[in-house]
Amino acid sequence: MKFCSLFSGSSGNSLFVQSQNTSLLIDAGCTGKALTGAIDSIGEKASDVKGILISHEHGDHTRGAGIMSRKFNIPIYANEKTWAAMERNLGKIAPENRRILNGEASIGDFNVRSFRVPHDAASCIGFTLEDRAGKMMSSVTDMGVFTKEIREGIKDSDLILIESNHDVEMLKYGPYPYDLKRRVLSELGHLSNEDSAAAILSFLDDRHRQIILGHLSGTNNVPELAFKTVENILISAGVEIGTAGNLELKLASRIKPSAYTVIE
Repeated sequence: MKFCSLFSGSSGNSLFVQSQNTSLLIDAGCTGKALTGAIDSIGEKASDVKGILISHEHGDHTRGAGIMSRKFNIPIYANEKTWAAMERNLGKIAPENRRILNGEASIGDFNVRSFRVPHDAASCIGFTLEDRAGKMMSSVTDMGVFTKEIREGIKDSDLILIESNHDVEMLKYGPYPYDLKRRVLSELGHLSNEDSAAAILSFLDDRHRQIILGHLSGTNNVPELAFKTVENILISAGVEIGTAGNLELKLASRIKPSAYTVIE
């Protein structure tokens, strides 16, 4: 299995996942032009994408889904509540490309499982994808709290992209209006850097894992700060990070494709 974060941040999100015979996108929150260019830049073709999985209806996860579906005849998978919330903004979608995802689905080489995520959306979900070799990856962002259901959904994955959205002090003293600050900090908002580290500690075991921090705020976080905050908390808890340990910790770029990651 191959994985590449094309964009991961408050301004747009899309992840590329590929098995031997199947390529999928998780979310499509940038323009069609940006998504197509990003896929081209990693040596792949947008026309080969077999499905777009939508976590929830917010624009930073759906902006380019409609145009990608129409241009490349790609099915869009989302649960019923998310379809109802986003359909008007997607534009016309061919009936055969309107797929309802409730729980599990088989798409090419992948078995896709979804789980509930607490966020101020109609029915936000995270995803775990398993290929035919039994390799698994998960994506979970846009969560106010890290729940038992999320932990159960991702705990067996070899690679996990998890939200590390904001630094609490930057958010509190930053330019956001008060109501928006309250929303981000609420149980239907986003995980802070410290929250992300605590979530990671809750499911770590002796297995080798690749953890990628994603969905960073462009206003209330800094990549180096997010990485160091999470890294320091994990190290303080006795986690060995790097090639000598069981955990590889990486950071997804907000604005461009990150390095390909191979799950072997």
